[in-house]
Amino acid sequence: MTTASNEEQELKDRLSLIETMIAEGRRTTSSYGWTFVLWGAAYFVAILWGSIFHSIYAWPVTMTGSAILMAIIILWRKRVGRPTTSKNRAIGAVWFAVGTSMFILLFSLGYSGHADQHTFIAIVGTLLATANAASSMILRWKTQFACALVWWTLTVFACFGRGKLLTIAFLAALFLCQIVFGAYLMVIEAKQRSKAASHA
Repeated sequence: MTTASNEEQELKDRLSLIETMIAEGRRTTSSYGWTFVLWGAAYFVAILWGSIFHSIYAWPVTMTGSAILMAIIILWRKRVGRPTTSKNRAIGAVWFAVGTSMFILLFSLGYSGHADQHTFIAIVGTLLATANAASSMILRWKTQFACALVWWTLTVFACFGRGKLLTIAFLAALFLCQIVFGAYLMVIEAKQRSKAASHA
């Protein structure tokens, strides 16, 4: 009887640990909501700059500037000293790999001028869907998985859609999955900070 109750308690402890790790992962992800907003804004700037001025420098300059700004902010925030968990490292690895791939891709396509709209949007949609889906599965977060579904839908539409409708769909996905989702994460982080401050 004691062995059974010990095993039951051990199982409860493990489940509690898993729930705590997931909650910590969500808190950490919420603290990076600003990166979603930053990159959403960067895409809008690059798209507007490229379409208004027909400049091959729009994407390379915007992506480079955004990457430098993000690196500076992340380095500054690391000095504050946030603890890292294995889930945090896993999610960071996913986004770093996808972000690096996107940076190289967008920089090269933007500078070469060889990207057609359909291929460009399909590739970006696929990469962002992959990162959001992986993060949402690690964190068991349905809201982020909804973003992955939006990006996958856009990827399919990019293969069949045409002209202005495709541009509108891409801008809508950027707005919803980068800026709105990022703002949502920032609101969650602000609530967590105020709750922590009230308990302190």
